Amino acid sequence: MSDFIPFALPDIGEEEIAEVVDSLKSGWITTGPKARRLEEDFAAFLGGGIEAVAVNSATAGLHLALEAAGIGPGDEVITTPYTFTATAEVIRYLGARPVFVDIDPSTLNIDPDGIEAAVTSRTKAIMPVHFAGLACDMERIIRIARRHGLMVIEDAAHALPSTCDGKLVGTLDSDAVVYSFYATKTITTGEGGMVVTRSSEMAKRCRVMRLHGISRDAFDRYVSTTPSWHYQVVAPGFKYNMTDLAASIGIHQLKKAYSFQKIRQVMTERYNDALADMPLRLPPEPPHGDMHAWHLYVIRLNDDCGISRDSFIESMSSLGIGCSVHFIPLHIHPYWRDTYSLSPEDYPYAYREYLRAVSLPLYTRMMEREQDRVIKAVKEILGC
Repeated sequence: MSDFIPFALPDIGEEEIAEVVDSLKSGWITTGPKARRLEEDFAAFLGGGIEAVAVNSATAGLHLALEAAGIGPGDEVITTPYTFTATAEVIRYLGARPVFVDIDPSTLNIDPDGIEAAVTSRTKAIMPVHFAGLACDMERIIRIARRHGLMVIEDAAHALPSTCDGKLVGTLDSDAVVYSFYATKTITTGEGGMVVTRSSEMAKRCRVMRLHGISRDAFDRYVSTTPSWHYQVVAPGFKYNMTDLAASIGIHQLKKAYSFQKIRQVMTERYNDALADMPLRLPPEPPHGDMHAWHLYVIRLNDDCGISRDSFIESMSSLGIGCSVHFIPLHIHPYWRDTYSLSPEDYPYAYREYLRAVSLPLYTRMMEREQDRVIKAVKEILGC
């Protein structure tokens, strides 16, 4: 069998490696000048008065953003079941309740009509997820939020550098946006994330809470030329800071965000052209003029394709190709199912699309010949 084609691989260059080595030699490897530089670069990348707070994961970022938004016990946060568990678990961290709303099957994003119907007197925020890098209908979501006096925290783990109505995700009129820099994402720091907001108060709270609720960053205290050992613990915070080693990678990954997107776009078009006549549904395209980050390339097998989704993935693996499934809906996982007495039929579109969804390999290091192997395997398995 030929070499195995993984589902995803990071794309790390010599620039990233040199920056990490520089940090190692500098003697400052935890949160310090490189993390601050990445924050400044990220804020400049988005523009428009945005503040950026680097964290050690998007999960941490979502938790911090919700905490800064004042979410607490008894509150409700509306989100989608068609996501990774981190989106909802951070709501539970704060003693609040996630209220799931089904997806629009055409986009796999949360259905704004369902959001409107789910609002109650206990609802405090909406957390939309930009699935696969396709932006949600943020204009409608923000309009609903403002009408009901709700906060909007965007889970943009997949969405760098996606746009919505011609504007970068991260620059819209929501209260905070959280990105992921996990190893498989469109840019990576290995593990890491970023919270962005126009609210100086939210940014300040996130900075304090990401490091034990301490009033001053260790970097500021340890590099001062005058005695500055004193600090105050002002809240029971968390350990969510990004290291300089991770930020060193991110500094150069961010510079490649648009070039990486262009590569993913080309690969997506190659897939689309080759698979157009297959018994499957291609991923949804963004509205005209908008940019899809193409973090994932998710096909959905037709009911008459002649093979189950699970068997399809097993067959792809036997041909040396790694696939994945995004996502197993939260309402069929034991914790969420049992805690909130949920059944598959509660969110029928999320459940139906999950049963036929397959994420094909898509990463910037992928060669055309490797993509051709994937295409050939899909056609062979589907008998086309």
